[in-house]
Amino acid sequence: MPTTAPDAPPAAGVAGAGAPLVLVVAVALTDADGRVLLARRPPGKAMAGLWEFPGGKVQPGETPEAALVRELREELGIDTETACLAPLSFASHAYPGFHLLMPLFACRRWRGRAEGREGQALAWVRPESLRDYPMPPADLPLVPVLRDWL
Repeated sequence: MPTTAPDAPPAAGVAGAGAPLVLVVAVALTDADGRVLLARRPPGKAMAGLWEFPGGKVQPGETPEAALVRELREELGIDTETACLAPLSFASHAYPGFHLLMPLFACRRWRGRAEGREGQALAWVRPESLRDYPMPPADLPLVPVLRDWL
């Protein structure tokens, strides 16, 4: 097993131990047909063109559930309650310059029709087709979890 010195720099492209932790929350919105909603990152944003589970950053003093309710209203124009969010899994991924921690919630109940309010395309995707959509590295490990759950 290889070892590294305690003060060795992180590998290229990997956030080190002192990198800021960024808490981002995501949701697997699942419709009555068992399809999951994906949103495509719009041009001008980091990782533009990649598909992701809807969500966003948790603000200081905000719970992950409250952040998700807020993000769904702002980004998709739908309303849900924290009681309708069930913790499903999480992703932990080192990006250059920061480490992302992303709890993934499942949601099957909301009000309204999802629409991309920030210029993002949306797609309702069958679980077996999720791998056909290019995703950010942090989202990829969540795909098998969803396929097994659904």
